[in-house]
Amino acid sequence: MSLSLEQFAEPEPNGEGEGEGEVAALSPLLRPPRKRGANVISVFLENKLALVGAVVLALIALFCYLGPVFYHTNQVATNLAVSGEAPSASHWLGTDNVGYDELGRLMVGGQSSIEIGFAAAALAGLFGVLWGAISGFFGGIVDSLMMRVVDALLAIPALFVLLLMAALIRVNTLNLTLVVAFFAWLVPARLIRGETLSLRAREYIQAVRGMGGGATRSIFVHVIPNAIGTIVVNITFQVADAILVLAALGYLGFGLPPPAANWGAMLSQGVGYLYSGYWWLIYPVGGLIIVTVMSLNLIGDALRDAFDVRLQRR
Repeated sequence: MSLSLEQFAEPEPNGEGEGEGEVAALSPLLRPPRKRGANVISVFLENKLALVGAVVLALIALFCYLGPVFYHTNQVATNLAVSGEAPSASHWLGTDNVGYDELGRLMVGGQSSIEIGFAAAALAGLFGVLWGAISGFFGGIVDSLMMRVVDALLAIPALFVLLLMAALIRVNTLNLTLVVAFFAWLVPARLIRGETLSLRAREYIQAVRGMGGGATRSIFVHVIPNAIGTIVVNITFQVADAILVLAALGYLGFGLPPPAANWGAMLSQGVGYLYSGYWWLIYPVGGLIIVTVMSLNLIGDALRDAFDVRLQRR
């Protein structure tokens, strides 16, 4: 029996379907990986609740900062002649007990609440990130001492100390920001310390240290940038917490002194008129606090999912 060479030749693809199937199977491997920023944005945009929260937060910011441009009110001088008026054409949300226009006061109070909330969260995040990164990177006795400071401060009732500090110092925007940030840095410090303990064992960190790279370069160039997801998410939640703490201090009478306004102080004043039927002094400001905090929490939840590599598209 004679055998031809054709019998040992490799079979050719049978039609177009087989060749295209192999290419399709390999296409995910051949496709270049997407950038991390594109992955984060993509996952964030898929979260509809986060988009609603972002839109609502933007509308609240426009209400607070652009509202006074179109709705002019006097938030400096009191006017007892129109105190306690119900909503009308001249005062869309009525007036408070000393004659301030309530709608205009919501705008001014929102400005201070948002500014102090974001400033306190940024300050707490910056200090907490540095504290946690240094503690986790060096480890040993340094880590033990630094974390014991954090544990000791966490064991102290925060609201009690905040009230004590607010009573002892002169209350203004700067001091109130420092008071709110005094305890807010503890949570990011613990989070970043945990991230640093995980990151410092990675190969690239070991390679940098093996090539003579110092601790400063390792922390600021490699550790903190690789923990940026945790930092951004935590700061988002810190803003919401700072607004709530500021509202609590204002409710207890330790907010910005008049004629300055904040939502907590407005709510505290309105509660005294709850049984008098002055609903416009309570529900609008309470609703703004709730909606603002909920919007920030929705954005924070979406950012946490977006920075989770398991949920990012490859």
